[in-house]
Amino acid sequence: MTANQRAVRLFINGRVQGVGFRWWCMREAEHLGVDGWVRNRLDGSVEAMAFGSGEAVEQLIQACRKGPAGAAVAEVHVSEADASEAHLPGFKQVPTA
Repeated sequence: MTANQRAVRLFINGRVQGVGFRWWCMREAEHLGVDGWVRNRLDGSVEAMAFGSGEAVEQLIQACRKGPAGAAVAEVHVSEADASEAHLPGFKQVPTA
């Protein structure tokens, strides 16, 4: 990981399942050039791992605070992550956890 790159784990809570949040998040990440993954959680939240330039990752975080039309994001918890967990080529949906 270079100095200007960042890896984060996001936990997004609110009305975020059943509103296309994962698909929307993938499109946002691809547009920003961010790698990683997104998945639903059994507790009704959405979790994402993101890796890319610090600016692009921050833009994705800010976008997730709003979400797609139909979502009602209550909160986004952000924690720094190990780049090896987030750095996959592209941005994918992974199975629910």
